[in-house]
Amino acid sequence: MSPGEVADALLRRWYVVVVALLVTAAGSYHVLRPAPQYLGSAVVVLKPPVTQNQPNQLTNLQPPLALVSYSVIQQLESPAGGRELSAAGVHGTYQLIPRNSGTSATPHYLIPSLQVQSQRSDPVAAETDVRRIIEVYTKHVGDLQQNLKVPSGSQIIASVLVAPSAAEVQGTKSRGLAGAALLGGAAGILSALWFDRYALRRRMGFPGPHRRHGGAVTVPG
Repeated sequence: MSPGEVADALLRRWYVVVVALLVTAAGSYHVLRPAPQYLGSAVVVLKPPVTQNQPNQLTNLQPPLALVSYSVIQQLESPAGGRELSAAGVHGTYQLIPRNSGTSATPHYLIPSLQVQSQRSDPVAAETDVRRIIEVYTKHVGDLQQNLKVPSGSQIIASVLVAPSAAEVQGTKSRGLAGAALLGGAAGILSALWFDRYALRRRMGFPGPHRRHGGAVTVPG
């Protein structure tokens, strides 16, 4: 269809475009006033055991600890880990993000810290999800060392570096409105063109590509 034919079709089916605009306006209201969402977050770090040479555990963080942390993260991100977290009461949308808490010169994931996030419609539920994920993560770290028969005094421990807290998610309303307008406009134009073509075919006596007479099927032509 040429641009002129498209314009003529939209003018003929202006009421379809109007309906699409009304639906878009209703959807835009929810974009402007969305249901509140809260992001719970905490940071966990694996600490090595205390030794005489390194009494401060935070000064003795080594790359192997980051590998241990990442292996536990992979377990929790597997289907079995997802079922385990669900059984523990984690029902929100969650993320396990390895963090680099060193300097700008420190390679990624060298420091064995993990940021735990959960998004829920209630701030208390978001914090609760984060705490439960940390509990399961800590249990996996302990079970891994128990299976390897690591003495209790030589075990690494998972420690909460930043306590769980929840903050409201602040979305960008202008982007949401632009997306709603784009989808609504495209849907309105396509609907108007389709309806115009359908109406013209009905007017010409061709309700579809095939017409049934009794039990037989004939092709118009």
